[in-house]
Amino acid sequence: MRIHDPELLARGERVLGPEFTAMSERVLRVTELTSRLNVLPFDDEAGRAALFEQILGRPLPARVTIYPPFYTDHGLRLDLAEGVFVNQGCTFLDYAGIRLGRGVMVAPKATFVTVGHPVDPGERRRFLSGAPIDVAENVWIGAGATILPGVTIGRDAVVAAGTVVADDVPPASLVAGPKGTVRRRW
Repeated sequence: MRIHDPELLARGERVLGPEFTAMSERVLRVTELTSRLNVLPFDDEAGRAALFEQILGRPLPARVTIYPPFYTDHGLRLDLAEGVFVNQGCTFLDYAGIRLGRGVMVAPKATFVTVGHPVDPGERRRFLSGAPIDVAENVWIGAGATILPGVTIGRDAVVAAGTVVADDVPPASLVAGPKGTVRRRW
C-alpha cells in the first residue's frame, strides 16, 4: 500500500493517500476503544462485550476469552473462532488479516504482526507491505512469541515462548528458538 498519494508525491508534496488515510483513521479509533477497554473493571463483562463489538465490528464468538490488556490496530480483520483464549498483554496488528482457528490458546504478551515496511531505505517511508496470518485449530502460542506477516501455523502445533515465527509451521509440531525451528513432530 502506498502511504502517500503518488501524483502529489511526484510534485514534491507529501500528502497521504486515501487508503492509508482510512487505515490511519481506523487505527486512531481502535486505539481509543482499546484504551477504554483496558481500564474497565475486570468484572464489567457487559462493558467489555460492547467495546469488543465496536473493535471487531461484530460480537465476540461463543466461548472466546480475552483477558485485558488487549491491543489491536484495526480490529475489523481479526477473525476469532469459537473457543479461542487470549491471555493478558497480547497485540494483534491485523490490517492484513489474522485468523485464529477453533480452540487456539495464546499466552501472555504474544504479538501478531501482519504489516511492515520494505527494507529498502528509499521505499521504507513510502509503502506498507504485509500478508495475513492464519493459525489453524488447537494451536498453542507461547508467552512472548512473535508471529510475522504471511505465516501459516498448522493444526495442533505449539510455538514455544519467545519464538519469532517468520516461516510456516507444520501441523503437529513444536517450533522454538529465535527463528522458530521445528524441534519435534508428533
